[in-house]
Amino acid sequence: MKRNLLIAAAAAGVFVVGAGGVLLGQTIFDPHKAASGADAHEEEGHEEEGHGGAEGVEMSAEQIASSNIELTTAQLGAMTGGIETQGSIVAGPEGLAVLSARSAGSVAAISKRLGDPVARGEVLARIQSGDGAALAAARAAAESKAQVARSAFEREKRLFDAKVTAKQDYEAAQQALTTAEAELASAVTAMNAAGVSDDGRYVLVRSPIAGRITSSRATLGAYVDANAELFRVADPTKVQIETALTAADAVRVRPGDQASVIVTGATFEATVRSVTPSLDADSRTATAVLNLDGKASNVQPGQFVRVRISPRAAPTVSTSVIIPEEAVQSFEGNDVVFVRTQDGFEAKPVSVGARSGGRAEVLSGIKAGDVVAGKNAFLVKAEIGKGEAEHGH
Repeated sequence: MKRNLLIAAAAAGVFVVGAGGVLLGQTIFDPHKAASGADAHEEEGHEEEGHGGAEGVEMSAEQIASSNIELTTAQLGAMTGGIETQGSIVAGPEGLAVLSARSAGSVAAISKRLGDPVARGEVLARIQSGDGAALAAARAAAESKAQVARSAFEREKRLFDAKVTAKQDYEAAQQALTTAEAELASAVTAMNAAGVSDDGRYVLVRSPIAGRITSSRATLGAYVDANAELFRVADPTKVQIETALTAADAVRVRPGDQASVIVTGATFEATVRSVTPSLDADSRTATAVLNLDGKASNVQPGQFVRVRISPRAAPTVSTSVIIPEEAVQSFEGNDVVFVRTQDGFEAKPVSVGARSGGRAEVLSGIKAGDVVAGKNAFLVKAEIGKGEAEHGH
């Protein structure tokens, strides 16, 4: 009897082991399975380690929609569109005048104020100056000398015509008159250059152009040095547009290209006059100068404008991967694009070429057909940064 019980127990033990080590719903340790599980875990660890260089974030479709992140598909295209940029209205070379004191002295009168319209040649201020008085005295002396020389010459001419005096006396008087008149002309020129009034009392500050006073530094009674700036006058009809261009856009723009300028809700046509041949050392941009076609009303130097230039030159690249410019984000010192994955987004480093009109040319890193984060792509970058911060804690 005991022997039969022992045989039954042994058989039951064999059944338990043969059944794969499962008893009452619990797993019994199997050394072979434990080894294979450890190997699998080690392989999984290596796989995770291999993907450690790719930054990404999990985001569901609902999260993407609620964050207003727009998805866009990278497409093959060409940078043939217009170039959109910001610019400003500045006075042209002939549309701005800086008025200064030609001689040192005290400001005796101011006839125009900031914002006042002025005519060409109009007097804006008077300066009482010792230098001006000296120039007026020199002119008066030259006039007197010229008058004496003229009288002497006329007398010698009458005597010479009557054959009373020698020819050399006549020629000497003629030479003296020529010298005196030259000295008078020089004195008059010096007075006019200094802006001295006819009576010699003041140095007059005149505007060489018509326009409006945009700057006034003159103070009644103040002493000013020679060449000190007193006023600035700008002619609003003689302005130009200056706008910055990236290196990629600068090579596409040529003098003569047409453009549209939008300022205070109005659109004006313009033409590219010139493009600087080199980039600014600080901003790394070139400057394009545009002339407005015709007169533009209600524009003033200093206003900011939007500019759209239509280059005539052929595109430099005919088939490039094109995405919205805002899809390109700066991440850890590199340009990246967030490519849509099954679970969210993955940051792909890219090499970017031309940027223009809100679009960017991708030279490498993604391919046409990739779905990427476009508008509000910076929110994806923020999510990645948030995840890294939480992981650090």
